[in-house]
Amino acid sequence: MTIQWFPGHMAKARRELLARLPQVDMVLEVADARVPAASRNPDLAQLLAGKLHLVVLNKADLASIQVTDEWLCDIRSRDIEAMAFSAISDRRRKLLDPIRKLATSKAKSIGSLRVLVLGIPNVGKSAIINKLVGRRSAAVGARPGVTRGQQWVRATKNLMILDTPGILWPKFADKQTGFKLAAIGAIREEILPLEEVAFWLSQQLLRRAPLTLETTYDLTSSDATTVLTGIARRRGMYLSGGRLDTERAAAMLIREFQQGKLGRISLETPGEGRQANDDEEFMV
Repeated sequence: MTIQWFPGHMAKARRELLARLPQVDMVLEVADARVPAASRNPDLAQLLAGKLHLVVLNKADLASIQVTDEWLCDIRSRDIEAMAFSAISDRRRKLLDPIRKLATSKAKSIGSLRVLVLGIPNVGKSAIINKLVGRRSAAVGARPGVTRGQQWVRATKNLMILDTPGILWPKFADKQTGFKLAAIGAIREEILPLEEVAFWLSQQLLRRAPLTLETTYDLTSSDATTVLTGIARRRGMYLSGGRLDTERAAAMLIREFQQGKLGRISLETPGEGRQANDDEEFMV
């Protein structure tokens, strides 16, 4: 499977990031709490060496509380500060306090703190910045790629924030990572194999939250191959000639997962890791 993703835009953003890093005191890396490993750019580890580093698992209100706690322990075990957060429901102070604490613990003067916010597309970087600033200063959208350029904004008298476009890495050697990013909306819908992603998501729901499909769509099947036809039939999604519109059902399943309508569901745990697929690569 090949997925195209703004290669020129990504390359430019990476160059600008490298140029900006010497100008900042701290990096706030935003990831999606439902897929903390898949939504963290593996290229960043080397780039951020030596910088104050705080990982924010955003959209924590959509993820399993227990699994998120496991991820926080896992990240902290690697000597990286981490916290769970919801840019939708959590208060501004919950985010500001850990930033100040990390800065002071490393003897950095709060009087001149410059923080760079980064992450892959659609993990909520702009929503995090708006929460820090206390007003809407960065563009927010449900589609990946909303932020297209770097911009400085003032969060407090002593705190400046730099927003950056989402940066994906050149290719996914792991097929599962591609599916996870597709499920959370980090890759544009227009270029997705929608029904394949929805089938993968159905498998995950049956494995991780088996009652979800029954509760939401009144489906009792344990077979992922029948989930889309079942949703289409239950929701009256038909094409001409009485055929079931499984593509429309796939779009609904993915959308309602992304919006949290299926409940608090995490799609990976620390123990699972990333299982490489040698037969197929996702190109971006």
